[in-house]
Amino acid sequence: MVTHTLDTDYLVIGAGAAGMAFTDALIADYGADVVMVDRRHAPGGHWNDAYPFVRLHQPSAYYGVNSLPLGADTIDRDGPNAGMYEQAGAAEICGYYDRVMRMSLLASGAVRYFPMCDYVGEGRFVSRLSGASVAVRVRKAVVDATYLEPAVPATSAPPFAVAPDARCIPVGALPRVDEPAGRYVVVGAGKTAIDACLWLLQTGVDPDAIRWIKPREAWLRNRFFAQGGELVGDLIEGIARQLESAAHAMSPHDLFARFEASAQLFRVDEHVTPTMYKAPTMSTAELGMLRRIRDVVRLGHVRWIDRHEIHLDGGVIAADPGALYVHCAAPGLNPAPAVPIFADGRITLQPIRSGLIPFNAAMAGFVESTGRRLEEKNRLCPPNRLPDVPLDWVRGLLVEMDADRKWSKEPDIAQWLERSRLNTSRGLRRHAGRPQVQDAMARFLANVRPGLATLRAMLP
Repeated sequence: MVTHTLDTDYLVIGAGAAGMAFTDALIADYGADVVMVDRRHAPGGHWNDAYPFVRLHQPSAYYGVNSLPLGADTIDRDGPNAGMYEQAGAAEICGYYDRVMRMSLLASGAVRYFPMCDYVGEGRFVSRLSGASVAVRVRKAVVDATYLEPAVPATSAPPFAVAPDARCIPVGALPRVDEPAGRYVVVGAGKTAIDACLWLLQTGVDPDAIRWIKPREAWLRNRFFAQGGELVGDLIEGIARQLESAAHAMSPHDLFARFEASAQLFRVDEHVTPTMYKAPTMSTAELGMLRRIRDVVRLGHVRWIDRHEIHLDGGVIAADPGALYVHCAAPGLNPAPAVPIFADGRITLQPIRSGLIPFNAAMAGFVESTGRRLEEKNRLCPPNRLPDVPLDWVRGLLVEMDADRKWSKEPDIAQWLERSRLNTSRGLRRHAGRPQVQDAMARFLANVRPGLATLRAMLP
């Protein structure tokens, strides 16, 4: 039974990275009223469920929302991220989103926030605590910021069976381990598994005490070329190398070999051809650490674990009875089908540029604020499905470069891009006179047409 009714312009479902960035950008340029609903107790989405030692795999300098910086835009001087912009950890990010909600969104008077509530459809949400049901009359659009919500180990059971006599924990429980294990067995091939391996190594675990079960090998982006701000020259250099590789590639296999040779992509095992690409970043120092792990199992997915054996798709191997299994096998990124971002009465937040969830959501918020027609908004904001396999890099680049070309012809969007702290290429004009930038831009311009033509021919 509905207990009361609210009226608003926009009902935003989800107060995670996408919902926060969209709302922040929307109200900055538009006098809209917004109701935000989220099932968690605090803003920040899946960061509230994250393992304690997780860090962004992109710089803090362009994560979060436009109105409030995350971190101090400092460049790390030591450690595996040396020479690159700082990366915030889970606790810092959760605290940041709390400040954004209190100091930016709620303080604006334009936003009303309802945590611990489930959206049940048709403009209605229900409190998880009181059971109160609220109907919302929406004047403009319902904004779905949960369409691409990731699945993480803290909230996803292991996709394999574990016998009672075997010890298995989600990755977030690793810092609470209070006695050494005979062996640490990390199950998973994505960023979470990589983080678990790196954390174990950095906290003093011998690499020979780690077994890594990897169903797939992944291509990993070189974080050095994913910087912005004062390091935007490195970003442009990376893009130039990618288009050079594309312009000369004879096949998809040759393309990725050229990416690897030009230090754009890494793989942990140089003897295994990657079949996965989800766009996580890595430094050369982290790559070197991971290569110290020699006990790597490549027999597909784990199906069953007991005290003495591990059953996988490709066979059965012996297990250490004293092993601790670390569950990192949640699906992670959600490669849901791309749907139009803008529809009558509904906005479904998705990437436009590959990855960069906050930037893409903020771009959608700004475009919505301009009052453009529905067809025009979708022309400027083509959805770019999250990647899963290597050729998704090709598809993703084609979509984002097409969008960038369209944005460059819209004066208001070009101005917004230049002032948006979430835009990785912001400030490029200011650094255009640098020899590095001039050289990279010349190579980019020389290769962009043949490179894009080659990439288009690679897609089915």
